[in-house]
Amino acid sequence: MKKATIRTIAETSGLSTATVDRVLNDRPGVSAAARHKILSTARDLGYLPEADNTPLPAHPAKLEFLMPIGTNSFLRELAGQIEEFCERLPLVASVRVHQLRGLDPADLEEAAARLSPGTSGIGVVATDHPRTRELLKDIAQSGTRVVTIASDVPSIPRAAYVGVDNVAAGRVAGLLIGRLIARRPARVGLVLGSRRYRGHEEREMGFRSILKEEFPGIAITSTGEVQDARVEGHELGRRMLETDPELAGIYCVGGGRFGIAQALKEAGRALDMVFVCHDHTSESRGLLLDGTVDAVIDQNSRLLAEQAVIALLGSIASSVPSLSRKFIEPRIIFRENIPNLLIRPSYT
Repeated sequence: MKKATIRTIAETSGLSTATVDRVLNDRPGVSAAARHKILSTARDLGYLPEADNTPLPAHPAKLEFLMPIGTNSFLRELAGQIEEFCERLPLVASVRVHQLRGLDPADLEEAAARLSPGTSGIGVVATDHPRTRELLKDIAQSGTRVVTIASDVPSIPRAAYVGVDNVAAGRVAGLLIGRLIARRPARVGLVLGSRRYRGHEEREMGFRSILKEEFPGIAITSTGEVQDARVEGHELGRRMLETDPELAGIYCVGGGRFGIAQALKEAGRALDMVFVCHDHTSESRGLLLDGTVDAVIDQNSRLLAEQAVIALLGSIASSVPSLSRKFIEPRIIFRENIPNLLIRPSYT
């Protein structure tokens, strides 16, 4: 059989080669109906549309996402990005984001009980807990594709993990803090969302390892978990400063950054404390601008959302149990190179 080309797809679908080219290269300016027709035709002709070498299904799929959004501004904006991307992607028949009440496995179990029977794939931000693992194994073994987002649960039969290399991200944070403190002996604080998140545990591992290797004079003397919550972040930040007024830096691994920043401002330490955190959000943007945060290590919510959706669609189209692993490259954001936030988050 002769290999399909853009011209044969155009002739079969009755649309122009320029329109076919725009659809196959994911460029704007084409209606959802035309996109669907072109992708279906391309699939039927054996010209498999791809995104980063990931095959896409010929028929629209129902997708659902399970995310403990709470007061986590990054997850809130990620959810908005997922919905926005799915709305303009004809291969997504429907998308639903379930907001988990918290990080407890019971919250994930409760949300999973509300999954629609016809759902083809789910994306999940979850802790690496025995109950979580069993639940996600059951979902995957039922035939529903599972993609983990931002923090992996590697022991389950998930189709893909979409996110940064969290060990490397933690090492980047340690390098930034060590350099900004100018390698002098100092004490720093470490704030985690929860060690139940494998990603947070990996970031802590990377952070500790590079301090030990490159900056032995910098000691981690204060640690705590804030469950990605603003109030808990404020309380822990306040206690850290009261316990050690000479604290030179804080690394916030996950959520709770705004509460920590509030504690720094109340103590008059916002401009002399080295403060590094993760994820570009409307909150961290403001903290960069006013000088409270020195640097943000960002995993790009727009790219993360798009890659999570593409990975789900690719896993639905593919016969292999898991897709090849490809990390999202983190970017370092300072006050002078703040990127635009592309959409307004739909969750409050």
